[in-house]
Amino acid sequence: MARRPAPLLHLPQVTPLPHRPLELLFAENTSSLKNGSSAPIASFIAKLIVSLPPNQQTIVHPGIFDKQLKYDGFVWTIDSTVTGRFVIEIEFLDLKVADPSGGEPASIWASRQVKQCSDSTALSSLARMLHEDVLTDITINAADGSVGAHRAVLATRSPVFRSMFSHDLREKELSTVDITDMSLDACRAFLSYIYGDVRGGEEFLANRLALLRAADKYDIGDLREACHESLLEDIDARNVLERLQTAHLYRLPRLKGGCLRFLVDFRKVYEMHDDDLNAFLQTADRELVAEVFHGVLAAWSGR
Repeated sequence: MARRPAPLLHLPQVTPLPHRPLELLFAENTSSLKNGSSAPIASFIAKLIVSLPPNQQTIVHPGIFDKQLKYDGFVWTIDSTVTGRFVIEIEFLDLKVADPSGGEPASIWASRQVKQCSDSTALSSLARMLHEDVLTDITINAADGSVGAHRAVLATRSPVFRSMFSHDLREKELSTVDITDMSLDACRAFLSYIYGDVRGGEEFLANRLALLRAADKYDIGDLREACHESLLEDIDARNVLERLQTAHLYRLPRLKGGCLRFLVDFRKVYEMHDDDLNAFLQTADRELVAEVFHGVLAAWSGR
């Protein structure tokens, strides 16, 4: 069985002494126990992680299997002195509950595994529908080519597409949608995201700005946020001015703040090429230009 991400319990400024037991108490669900249910049965690994700089020390318990989580707790004797702040990490390997009919306890994660398998298969099938042109009923015309798609999928993911296909508009009558401001490669990346096929990380990275425009145009909020997060990750001197304008245009406050900090706090504005800076001054929104230079002047004057 695959291991689940371990929940973390932060305990500030606690100092276990050597050979003194460290006790973890598990809160019982009293309402369920009153109804005759028994406490869950767990298999888990416990770790004590000391985060005192400059070194991190990790003490690992050998493992507990099929222990009933009652309020009397789990006692672990620490054989070394630990000082300062630490974290107790519990990694659950399995969690079982009693069978109401009196049978053997069953893992609560079995149903989740079925759901994960079902979700994975459904996404894979959607991707095949797109990439293998399975019963496509709409044609997307990009700037340099066309690709087939499915009205129902597009309408489910975008209220703009739903409106197109629900009213007597050109797109509904001709079974075509013109997206002439996107290249075919960017359009394929856009459709791949809509269909849940996000395996092509390089395809996404190469078309982030086009995908951001499409997300804004077709009101796909999760794609907009994915582009926003991705654009924050690799700001540098070559792209910061372009990204600053993008953030201002599409109202992306965290990207805008990241670009301004890069230029002002790290004083990278002094390293900009004259051509890039002149192009920014000539094309950028006047309010944005003023905001940048007010920040630069404030940093230069030490405020």
